[in-house]
Amino acid sequence: MKKLLLLVITLLFISTAFCQVKKVDSRTDGKYVKVNGANLWVVTVGEGDPIILIPGGPGSAHPGMRHFDPLADNHHQLIYFDGFGRGKSDTAKTLSEYTIDRDVDDVEALRIALKLDKITVLGHSYGGVVAQGYAIKYPGHLSHLILADTFHSFIMWQENDDSSNREIKNSYPEVWEKLMQLRNAGAVSSDKIHQEIYGQVPYGFLYAYDPSKFTKRGTPYPNGFNSRLYYQMVGKDGDFIVGSDIGTFDFRKQLKDLKMPILIVTGRFDRVAVPWMAIKYKEYCPQAEFVMFEQSGHNPQIEEPEKEFKLINDFLAK
Repeated sequence: MKKLLLLVITLLFISTAFCQVKKVDSRTDGKYVKVNGANLWVVTVGEGDPIILIPGGPGSAHPGMRHFDPLADNHHQLIYFDGFGRGKSDTAKTLSEYTIDRDVDDVEALRIALKLDKITVLGHSYGGVVAQGYAIKYPGHLSHLILADTFHSFIMWQENDDSSNREIKNSYPEVWEKLMQLRNAGAVSSDKIHQEIYGQVPYGFLYAYDPSKFTKRGTPYPNGFNSRLYYQMVGKDGDFIVGSDIGTFDFRKQLKDLKMPILIVTGRFDRVAVPWMAIKYKEYCPQAEFVMFEQSGHNPQIEEPEKEFKLINDFLAK
């Protein structure tokens, strides 16, 4: 009887903890924090060692990162935020205010505003670019660095473009034909009609091992993706030729000098952060732990969550 009672109490505790994580609403259960003169919307999940999670894009708000919520079950406080110009946060008066440097400095200013000492930073996709920039510029308060499905340089981002476009041309020739007609008439990536045609390719085709896991869409979130910010940072024809900030960043020479524990993960079937470029992290950042997820595309946190979360928790426990 005692064993049964203990089992019931344990299951109740686990269930309560899980529900506690799930009840946090990205729209309402947050607060504004003043960061470098702008109000950023910040949502926290769980209690414990702080992890600041940086969304991708550039241009994406934080709700897509909520797939990492289960990490809170292992005594971590997950700190999600809408970056400057994204989601519920303030937007810029001029597009030139959107830069990688601004995003990097905002992470440090957020750490200070939240009165945190040592933090873990987890950056996914473009968020990993910001995370690398942060680790290089502000290593003093960084306990662990997690780079998920990200890019080490503009060279790798250009291969993202080239790979995506090869795949679209080969598998969606009807979309490619429309796109070429537009481009031959002078349209570029940042033109609305170009975005509409490019967007006809299903997300799961380029980003997934199992596309069926990406067919459902969540409730729309305010300014969930800022396309004006995106093309400001990748260049006006950034789906074909990277420019602006994304066309110049390069961390390859600096990564080997980082001293904090580093975990780098990527997916075998990622057609944007392509494996043949991702695996070069072993050369540029040899001190890091590098893991390839064999049944994932760009989002192992969705396609192989149990494996990734165990890996992250084990890494953070070191």
